[in-house]
Amino acid sequence: PPPPNWEQTYKLVEELRSDRSAPVDTDGGEELPEKHLGPVIYRFQVLVALMLSSQTKDAVVGETMRSLQKHGLTVDTIHATSSETLNVLIGKVGFHNNKTKFLKESAEIIIEQHNGDIPRTAEEMMSLPGVGPKMAYIVENIAFGTISGIGVDTHMHRIFNDLKWVDSKTPEKTREQLEGWLPRQKWGEVNWLWVGFGQEVQQQKEKTLRKALACSDPKEALVLLGMLKVDVKKEGKKFGLEEEIERVLSDE
Repeated sequence: PPPPNWEQTYKLVEELRSDRSAPVDTDGGEELPEKHLGPVIYRFQVLVALMLSSQTKDAVVGETMRSLQKHGLTVDTIHATSSETLNVLIGKVGFHNNKTKFLKESAEIIIEQHNGDIPRTAEEMMSLPGVGPKMAYIVENIAFGTISGIGVDTHMHRIFNDLKWVDSKTPEKTREQLEGWLPRQKWGEVNWLWVGFGQEVQQQKEKTLRKALACSDPKEALVLLGMLKVDVKKEGKKFGLEEEIERVLSDE
C-alpha cells in the first residue's frame, strides 16, 4: 500500500523544484544532447550522457558531453574514434577506462544489430555493456517518450528510505517497491524531480532552506528536510536564518 501522506510530500517537492535550478536541470540527460542534429543522433547522445553519469557529478558530465560534441558525438564518430582518444576526451568522469570500453562496444552493437539507432526498449538497452536498469528506463523515457520502469539512482534510494516510502537495501529493490504503489503517470518525472531535490538538499543547503521558508508550507518543508538528515537549525545558523527557522518551527 502507498505510504500515508505521500501525496502531500510529493506536492511539496514539486513546489520546491518548480524553479528548476538543480544541477540536473542544466546538465542532465535531457538537456545536454544536441536536438538540432536530428532524432537518431539526439537519442544516441541521451544514451551517452546517461552512460557517463554513473559515479560522476552532473557538471562534469556536462563538460564532458560538450567536449565530445565538439569532437563529433554520433554513433559513427565514436565507432571510428580510437579508444585512446576517447579515453582522453572523457578523462574527467568516474571510471572512464571502463566507460571508454562500454562506449566503443555499444557503438559497434548499435551499428551492427540496430541499424545505427539505439535500441527501442529499456529491456534491449540493458543488453548493451555498462547499461543497467536505472539508465535504461531513463533513456527510454527521454529518447522515446515511453515508460516501462522507474530509473532509481542513489539519491532517490536514500531519500525514499529516509522518508520510509520504501524499505530496501539497493536502488533496484527501491525501484520495485516504488513501482508497486506510485501511480504510473508519475513514473516519467519522478527521477528528474527527486534527483534534483536530492542534489539541492546535499549540495545547495542555503538555497534549499530559503526555498523551504518561502514555500506555501514552511513548517512541513523544514520537517521534510529534517527527515532527510539536514540539521535545519545548525545549517540555518550558518546563513543567518536561525530566527526565521525558529519562528516557523515554534509556530503551532
